[in-house]
Amino acid sequence: MKKKTWIWTAAGVVAAGAIAAFVLLNNSLGNNVEIESVIPAQEQAAANSGTAAANAGETAGAAVTAEQLNGAWSVADTSKVYWSVTTSQETVNFVNPSVTGTWNVNLDDAAAMTGEGAIEMSALDSGNGQRDEHVKAADFLDAAQFPQSTFVVSSFSELPAEWTEGTAVPVQMQGTLTVKGIDKDVVFDSQVVYSGGQLMLSGTTTVTFADFGLTSPHNIVMETENDLEVRLELVLNK
Repeated sequence: MKKKTWIWTAAGVVAAGAIAAFVLLNNSLGNNVEIESVIPAQEQAAANSGTAAANAGETAGAAVTAEQLNGAWSVADTSKVYWSVTTSQETVNFVNPSVTGTWNVNLDDAAAMTGEGAIEMSALDSGNGQRDEHVKAADFLDAAQFPQSTFVVSSFSELPAEWTEGTAVPVQMQGTLTVKGIDKDVVFDSQVVYSGGQLMLSGTTTVTFADFGLTSPHNIVMETENDLEVRLELVLNK
């Protein structure tokens, strides 16, 4: 009888541990971050379709001169970078508001343009402290040893000579994304708008966990896709 009691007690402990592990995992699930674009959706749609104005019948804004656009621009503190991970249950977004960078615009010579940016990995936030601590820990992103992730542009697609204020312009940025000390060549497909003396840039690229020596997290309850979407939502001041 004592042996049976011990067996049932052990089974209960194992079951309780499994339930606790599931509850712990379940508490770490859930998307708490909504992506906020710096460019209104209708502006992006207009740029993608080649429409001159954001909405049909809408009067175009004022012409923007090369003098207004050319020169050095700096990333404002309202800028954000998002990382999105898709699991078998949901897509989870991480936001990083600690963004710095520059863009030297030259409409006359795309080859002369330069750009670079950096984010502080300690500021990565999914709205779930337990999950964020795990992601930034030494066995994953190791934010203590690799405090910054960077992107350095190697080339820009040619920008149009004539811009209209408030109208999105497509631009591709090819360069090197460095995460955890590992470099990856990427292309950000982007839109940029000049409005009110500022540039607003929204761009995305897709990388994988393996690109940076990481293994996509998974367990018996949840699988994670290998792809990661990186999204720039930048406001720049001259």
